[in-house]
Amino acid sequence: MALCPLLFLRMKEKSMTKYKLVATAAAGIEALVGKELRNMGYDVQVENGKAFFEGDDYDIARTNIWLRTADRIKIIMGQFTAKTFDSLFEQTKAIPWEKILPVDAEFPVSGKSVKSTLHSVPNCQSIVKKAIVNRLSEAYHRRTHLPESGALYPIEVAILKDVVTLTIDTSGTSLFKRGYRTEKGGAPLKENMAAALVMLTSWYPDKPFYDPTCGSGTIPIEAALIGLNIAPGLNRSFAAEKWTFFTPGVFDKVREEARKEIRTDLQLDILGADIDGSMIEIAKQNAIKAGVADQIEFKQMQLKDFRTKKENGIIVSNPPYGDRLLSQEQAQAIYKQMGETYAPLETWSKYILTSDLTFEDHYGQKATKKRKLYNGAIRTDYFQFWGVRKRRVQEDQ
Repeated sequence: MALCPLLFLRMKEKSMTKYKLVATAAAGIEALVGKELRNMGYDVQVENGKAFFEGDDYDIARTNIWLRTADRIKIIMGQFTAKTFDSLFEQTKAIPWEKILPVDAEFPVSGKSVKSTLHSVPNCQSIVKKAIVNRLSEAYHRRTHLPESGALYPIEVAILKDVVTLTIDTSGTSLFKRGYRTEKGGAPLKENMAAALVMLTSWYPDKPFYDPTCGSGTIPIEAALIGLNIAPGLNRSFAAEKWTFFTPGVFDKVREEARKEIRTDLQLDILGADIDGSMIEIAKQNAIKAGVADQIEFKQMQLKDFRTKKENGIIVSNPPYGDRLLSQEQAQAIYKQMGETYAPLETWSKYILTSDLTFEDHYGQKATKKRKLYNGAIRTDYFQFWGVRKRRVQEDQ
């Protein structure tokens, strides 16, 4: 049931607590996350794999639903230096966890430690868990064990050079899981990485867009979501939706606003192709679930068979590279074929992701620009070949 604006505003006035928030991201695309947040009106500080900002429960809902390139949105509960387990325990216990965690909260603790005195991650997790249990037991006057039968509040203890950061994950499952990908290929590209590849191009919704190695269709689908201004998290749920301290209906309110922002006046020119016909069928089904099937043409086609008279298009490809499905020799043969096929498309810009640093040698052209990205744990380069703009013919005066 939709909330009336006046009722929602009254509820929001009751929950104006501002939190320190962090949007996490894959290495190499944190700047894109920062740009997204700034475009949404937030003051942002970007560091390696992280974009820091502030916001209340409305902002938590808004960023979870709208951010295309982030992994998760987390509340920073505390940050301090600790070199002993006693210090970790006492400083963790000093944090007012009861302001967010109810008595029945389920709060598993994950952890990581890099270049720190407290290097045993399992021990750090155990200490943090014990400290929070003690704090909540005192706050809720409980002598028995906490039930942990309620909503999920995932907690992380991350230690870097003895600096401890304690966070609660508001997203639940990672934001790359949009919910539309029912099936995928052998080496799938995460949805938020696919969105990043599109956002790093010069594509606009009035230009042709082509992915010659589309696999299960993730890149064309993300392009369609961007072109139509469809919020990527519109059709999924988040951990914070079940949290008791949140303004009731805040996620539904943000979804309602997001649906009004969808561009319904556009017909996009997007083509996704793949040599594997079974992958094309999967891509079609994924596009249907994403609600953009009428915006994308999927075709079984060999890369070398692409021909077009269209101008100023964009090609984005995540081909199978040496450590991903094909041998190095097979992958390099594809790169050569790409160079030969795309050479006549002078006004088209081409963007190709691969871990092969010798890609340009096989493609037959030096990239205009390269950007280092990580496709999961694989270090890759995003090779960019910018098209030549055609001069407009001046009409006689």
